[in-house]
Amino acid sequence: MSSSIESRIATSRADLENTLDAIEDKLNVPKRVSELGRRVSSSYEANPLPWIIGATAAAIAVAGIIAWAILSDDD
Repeated sequence: MSSSIESRIATSRADLENTLDAIEDKLNVPKRVSELGRRVSSSYEANPLPWIIGATAAAIAVAGIIAWAILSDDD
């Protein structure tokens, strides 16, 4: 009977350790940023056109906001 309880305790500890490792992995920001960078890089290498279009659209939007801020009549 004692070995059964010890076995259940060992199993519970292993489950808890796995759960804590999974939580730590999810909250590891540098690792997540690195994974995101790799995914973006591989996506760009596979098909750069959407990234180029997106960057161009973002640049146009920023230029438009700057032009609007400079040229608006907010006296």
